[in-house]
Amino acid sequence: MGTFFAALTKVSQRLGSSLISSLAILLLAVCPLRLSAVEYQSTDAFIQQAFNGNKGTTKVFWVDDHAKQVIESILAHSFNKMRIRYWQQDNETVWILDEIGKEAPITVGIHIKDEAIVRTKVLVYRESRGDEVRHDFFTDQFKSAKLDDQTQLDQHIDGITGATLSVRALTKLSRIALWLHNHVTKAEMSQ
Repeated sequence: MGTFFAALTKVSQRLGSSLISSLAILLLAVCPLRLSAVEYQSTDAFIQQAFNGNKGTTKVFWVDDHAKQVIESILAHSFNKMRIRYWQQDNETVWILDEIGKEAPITVGIHIKDEAIVRTKVLVYRESRGDEVRHDFFTDQFKSAKLDDQTQLDQHIDGITGATLSVRALTKLSRIALWLHNHVTKAEMSQ
């Protein structure tokens, strides 16, 4: 991209700045610049914060046919992972999950305790717009959310104008994390 701007500077010196400004605006309108990924918090930092400085125990959930069916019904698209890594400490779990917003994956950390969300945090945002979902005013809506019998959140999540797909992504990931938490903790209790 630096080479492009250097060439643009040379051309502007030859042709005049008003023509180049018009060309640059046209080029940006036709080919918008894609923002690179922004990491707001590392996975390790989120896990340690959730478990009060501890790392918890790293575990793996193997996705069987039933789990795949539930996850795909929540996502409304296919899910091709065979396993999902998570962290556990007593009755608390942390899930680091990705879902596409509009075009790129959003990485979200979800901390669950006693079948309810304790904290939701956008760890890495890769979309060009809609990053308002990373702010506490939005993610705080997920606190204390649980799943109902239809794998829906038991509380309403307000959307954000211009970030509809990002809001949907975080809501889906929260539902999946709650379902996974409930599934693994019930399996442990039955052993």
